[in-house]
Amino acid sequence: MTASATQVARFGDAAALRALVGAESLTSEWLTVDQDKVNRFADATGDHQWIHIDPERATRESPFGGPVAHGFLTLSLIPALLGKTVKIEQRMGVNYGLNRVRFMSPVLVGSLLRAKFAVESVTDVENGGVQAVWNVTVERQGGERPVCVAEFITRHYF
Repeated sequence: MTASATQVARFGDAAALRALVGAESLTSEWLTVDQDKVNRFADATGDHQWIHIDPERATRESPFGGPVAHGFLTLSLIPALLGKTVKIEQRMGVNYGLNRVRFMSPVLVGSLLRAKFAVESVTDVENGGVQAVWNVTVERQGGERPVCVAEFITRHYF
């Protein structure tokens, strides 16, 4: 099963989530990372390094030819991209953590990103929940390499 901008995968119980283990990746819609988004992230985190927020200087002095998004901005988009790709009908869901995060290539401001989500495992946890480990690959349109790869861990209570 694949999901795109017009097709969202829907799941209503732990068994349906378990059925995703080993299945084809679910792919999100494209999302634009514009300068306003980068500036707002800089304000929220206090990370105002010029390579992110000064387009003229970044174009002139950075090795990337222009401003780039914060790596942690890219990482923070993963839950939102998952939420637009998969609708889990649950009582409650939480982001539980991340493993093995790598930023493989820069995200130039103006880039279009999407994520591919593959479920590695689903295990039972306390209080009747399940924990899912998602292998996530964030891609930049036209890019040769992923911009970010990570294991994203979520918990779901049905």
